[in-house]
Amino acid sequence: MRKWIWLIAAAPLAFAAAQTIQHETKTVNIEIPVRVFKGAAFVDTLMLDDFEVWDNDKPQKLEAVYLVKKTNIERREEARAFAPRMARHFTLVFEMSEFDPRLDEGLEFFMNNVLIPGDSLVVVTPMKTYRMRAEASFGQERSQILKRLVGLVRRDILIGNSEYRSLLEDLKGIARNLAGSISGGASSIEGQFSGGSFEEQLQNYAANLSRFEALRQVDEKQFLEFARYLNTIEGQKDVFLFYQREFVPNLDPKIMNQFLGLYNGRVDVILSVMSLFDFSKRDTTFDVEAVKRAFSDSSTAIHFLFLTSQAEAAPGIVMEERTEDVFEPFREMAR
Repeated sequence: MRKWIWLIAAAPLAFAAAQTIQHETKTVNIEIPVRVFKGAAFVDTLMLDDFEVWDNDKPQKLEAVYLVKKTNIERREEARAFAPRMARHFTLVFEMSEFDPRLDEGLEFFMNNVLIPGDSLVVVTPMKTYRMRAEASFGQERSQILKRLVGLVRRDILIGNSEYRSLLEDLKGIARNLAGSISGGASSIEGQFSGGSFEEQLQNYAANLSRFEALRQVDEKQFLEFARYLNTIEGQKDVFLFYQREFVPNLDPKIMNQFLGLYNGRVDVILSVMSLFDFSKRDTTFDVEAVKRAFSDSSTAIHFLFLTSQAEAAPGIVMEERTEDVFEPFREMAR
């Protein structure tokens, strides 16, 4: 059964009046969920003196530590008495472009072994946000709720990211056509290029790739707003981020080398192709530290679930992984 160690730290906050130089210092209590493992074993014997909490390079005073199992406090150590809220709030965020059958098993486990009456659940899909609370009758209705939840998640992923998948198929088709033109030799490329076909394919690939990348952007503002919302909720808060491996079509290295050999005199064409198919490591598009801090301030535990799969092979192209700009920030948020 899952257990948490909860820490309560006293953090000073300074407030300054708008038209005076007098400063007033107040203290707020911050709840910090912690799980400590030694190998695969959960450590449940830690005491207050075993922990240190730092904020902005300054040590913070720890007031209490609790060993929590679901909604029950099994052990407590307090410098002074507190009454922490033990209500549980779960959020499932699906940053996915295709429905993975493994979600069936994962959601079934969550509904049957994690969620209990009294818990609240928020499900964020590419289309909508759903909210529910497990009532007293949840045990009898569990199977029906699970079936409806899986159906909603599957539908929203498929419909909400239909443009993403359509653009990906277009990119595959264009890349295959380009590979076929190059494999046909210089005469084939020259014949098509003079008529604009080869150049148009490059332009179409560039336009579709730009639209494809725009759909992959992570909305930092949305994450920050969600963290602020969680900050208004009392109790235990867990967010599960579901993300899956992404790929983008690239020319097979053998095809690329053949192209460079055929067109070593056409610097303009070579540069166009090389720039289009240069999938080097890219920087993330949002402030990871700001988002991470926002969720930490809301006393929320982030869990990152990365679903991996193999890309389908296609003649003349290779599917290169394109996940580092999203994977690394999500993983960092969950640390």
